[in-house]
Amino acid sequence: MRQNRPYPALRISAKAERSIKNGHPWVYGEEITGMEEPPESGALADVFAGNAWMGTGFYNARSKIALRLISRNANDRFDPQFWRRRVSYAVAYRRTVMPGTDFRCCRLVHGEADQMPGLTVDRYNNLLSVQITSLGMERVRDTVLDALKEEMAALGEPVSGIFLRNDLSLREREGMAQEKGWWDGMSHPDSGVTEIVENGVRYLVDVENGQKTGFFLDQKYNRQAAARLAPGKRVLDCFTHTGSFGLNAALAGAKRVHSVDISAAAIEMARENARRNGLDNIDFETADVFALLTRLSEERCRDYDYIILDPPAFTKSRETAAQAERGYKEINLRAMKLLPRGGYLATCSCSHFMPEGAFRRMLRDAARDAGVSLRQIEARGQGPDHPVLWNVPETEYLKFFLFQVV
Repeated sequence: MRQNRPYPALRISAKAERSIKNGHPWVYGEEITGMEEPPESGALADVFAGNAWMGTGFYNARSKIALRLISRNANDRFDPQFWRRRVSYAVAYRRTVMPGTDFRCCRLVHGEADQMPGLTVDRYNNLLSVQITSLGMERVRDTVLDALKEEMAALGEPVSGIFLRNDLSLREREGMAQEKGWWDGMSHPDSGVTEIVENGVRYLVDVENGQKTGFFLDQKYNRQAAARLAPGKRVLDCFTHTGSFGLNAALAGAKRVHSVDISAAAIEMARENARRNGLDNIDFETADVFALLTRLSEERCRDYDYIILDPPAFTKSRETAAQAERGYKEINLRAMKLLPRGGYLATCSCSHFMPEGAFRRMLRDAARDAGVSLRQIEARGQGPDHPVLWNVPETEYLKFFLFQVV
């Protein structure tokens, strides 16, 4: 029981009580059954089930998730030292699971999985790219970023700038304005472009204009696993974006890689990344992958013995999950039909709303309709710098499979 609590009290339903006891940090608006006084949105509030104190978290009346717990320790004081400890724990974890040069491009903070709800911090060599999607975290932003700056400097790896990628519509639903620009808590370089090295591949990353925070870090080790199958193969790399899977395959010794994406800007960046790595066994095409796979299937193309499918999230809500599943099935079915017996398939989904069970079922159905069997080589997920909390299913979203078609 928190003694002499300084925060407004919220009372919650039995359902929310069970959820918190099971380790989930969210309380939805409809689960709040009463309050002594309405907390200010973005401020801290104490949560009670009956007379039992359940924890303290950020309240937001505008959000569907009305309260995000940050602590269940009655002795915590939510001062700058509290946030410095949280930052220190997050960074220390990455130094353990992303050792050596991997620590130079990785996710340093992964929201709820690091008990900093709504905060994402990605490191790209000398730059940090930050997204904030909860009002409470926005209020302690400067404290947290100061702590990050000092933590990295203390490790002998100072950053030269912190860029805020808060250009998301979700912020408006949480009561925050969209914004994009350098954090003014420190000096910064003239450019938001830096170079990273991942799995031996060099990339230019633009934290100001790139996708999400600048680059998709969560597939790092999946790209490495996919590249192990590539030597001597003829590879079709679909939804290549800025070329990451294709570049890994080409560097690993693929006979030829053909990388495709609908975005001309992404393809141009992919070409530049290929030039940067001195690769001449990869070419690029701007095209709709759905249309391309359909055409190749109709032509009974046999140019490829390895196909990589890394699509964007086809769904960001439960309401469109069924439609997304049809999209996933279409591209996987086409790919399976294109591959010869003994060919290889890498396929994934980055949508939380396409759970692993549904994704596996879709792949079985696609294989049945294609008249093939799948020999599983590996089943993987997001990298350890994007940790999954087993009691918070929302932290798990990436499914990745390697198969041989037999």
